[in-house]
Amino acid sequence: MRKTFRPGATRCLAALSLAVPAVLATSILALPGCEGGSPEAKTEAPAAGGAGTSGPAASKPGTSERAKEQAGQITGLPKAGHWRGSLLSPGGPLTFGLDFEEEPEGLRAFLINGSERRPAGLVQETDGGIEFAIPPYRSRLVATLESDGSSLVGAWERDHGGPKPAMLPFAAVDDATPPKIPELSGEAVSRISGRWAVQFEGDEDPSVGLFQVEPSGRATGTFLTTLGDYRYLAGYSDGNALHLSCFDGAHAFLFTARRQSDGTLQGDFWSRNTYHTTWSAEKSKDAALPDDFALTEWVGGVPLSEVRFTDAEGTLRSLDDETFRAKARVLVLFGTWCPNCNDLTEYLVQLDRQYDDLGIVGIAFELGDDPAAHRRAIADYAAHHGATYPILVGGISDKAAASAAFPLVDRIRAYPTTVFMDGEGNVSAVHTGFSGPATGDAYDALRTRFESEIESLLARD
Repeated sequence: MRKTFRPGATRCLAALSLAVPAVLATSILALPGCEGGSPEAKTEAPAAGGAGTSGPAASKPGTSERAKEQAGQITGLPKAGHWRGSLLSPGGPLTFGLDFEEEPEGLRAFLINGSERRPAGLVQETDGGIEFAIPPYRSRLVATLESDGSSLVGAWERDHGGPKPAMLPFAAVDDATPPKIPELSGEAVSRISGRWAVQFEGDEDPSVGLFQVEPSGRATGTFLTTLGDYRYLAGYSDGNALHLSCFDGAHAFLFTARRQSDGTLQGDFWSRNTYHTTWSAEKSKDAALPDDFALTEWVGGVPLSEVRFTDAEGTLRSLDDETFRAKARVLVLFGTWCPNCNDLTEYLVQLDRQYDDLGIVGIAFELGDDPAAHRRAIADYAAHHGATYPILVGGISDKAAASAAFPLVDRIRAYPTTVFMDGEGNVSAVHTGFSGPATGDAYDALRTRFESEIESLLARD
């Protein structure tokens, strides 16, 4: 069935032209599920000859080389170097950096958001084009290489435990000639740069925005929330409008905002193509979050020996298992699908090497309801991070179910949730969420607090 685009498609096309050529944007809009950013598709009768969508979206595995040439596609891998990538979200283009780098094993992809350059998988050539995995998130980018050899068109796919993968249209262009942005004045830079008190609609808790705009118009930043941070965001600003995004294989975030006459910001937030809310912000050097060590309460009431989960081999283990005992203990409730949890895991691996008498136990709450799939995801996750401490299978990621499975706290508010206790099971602190390396000073302060908790436990008689 051929798509009929809504008027919103024109706006998406115009916005996307900031990141990729108009001809490429047109190809993206022809992909399934991209009608002006709406998940609903209007259809009309098939074209003469029974043709459906044409161009890159119609390419299927097994297409002949001649057919690919006629469709404007070529075989082979993209050239090494820097590319500009974009996902088309309902709010417009969600841009990110994409590097392809030659390694002894082959061509590897890297996702770039702000100062983070995260390795993805090796690029594989398929019958229909190319693809590469984005571990540990069970997601991938699939695309066809266009005939000019300098543009890719395809989709991002992520297994989220449902019957079908989540998808967003994807495009990338070779960044040999990046777009020029007019230089901003110092006054324009200062309008957006700084610390902001943020309120997301529907969220009772406050958030904090950290934004930095350069004279070139390049903008970076993040949001701190009581559940964790929004990691590395990057984009652009002209001093009045702000456009920030992040794509790391799990997150597909787009934040836009416009400065009002009173100096405040009014904006929109899109997550993938499934969530949207609005937000407002007021500049404040004193903007702060509630104490993240006071959000989740340890209630106990159940002996650790009665709280049991299965291990990687499917054996039921209690949290009082002799092999888990240590002078200082850290229990982490998390998900392998959660980017904030991944940031924490990278740090925990460091702590595990740093302290001899520290016992870390992870309890993973996973997407979907297949225990075997959960164990595979955990094994892949541990290998990806080099984590050698035990990780148990907690169950499904639903927070109500996780709270029932782990009744030792009042409820699970966020992944990750981290519990600090001594060798006798006496709890010294419970921490909610995680402010990762994208938050700068907040990350440094949190690491100092974590290590202080551990060293205090190790110092007990």
